[in-house]
Amino acid sequence: MNPVRRNGREIFLLLLVLGFLTAGCASRLQTRLREQNAYLAGQNAMLIQQQANGGAPLPGVTVVGAVQYPQVPWVAGLTLAQAVATANYVGAIEPKQIIINRNGESATMDASVLLDGRDVPLEIGDIVELR
Repeated sequence: MNPVRRNGREIFLLLLVLGFLTAGCASRLQTRLREQNAYLAGQNAMLIQQQANGGAPLPGVTVVGAVQYPQVPWVAGLTLAQAVATANYVGAIEPKQIIINRNGESATMDASVLLDGRDVPLEIGDIVELR
């Protein structure tokens, strides 16, 4: 077989495989972006509802630490990562420890759980401390 033709086929197959691999990444990225946009739309709807109620606070979660918005409105399925993202962490260094206070009890965890992709469901009234 002609070496040029063989190399052309190998390049074509390589490009085809790369196309399939990158298409999967793009699909996952698009799905993640849709999920984030839906979550943010829910957050905005809750803020609009709160303003319509004369600014009275709605049930939610409190985030204590270097955050811009310590009161996070409640939405069904709220997770620790979503609450921290909504609170907008502004600390100069990443937090090392997270403490979740719920009904007088607390649970302490390493902040790396968020970076590892694991997430923790929250409940109305939880207080999240970022240290």
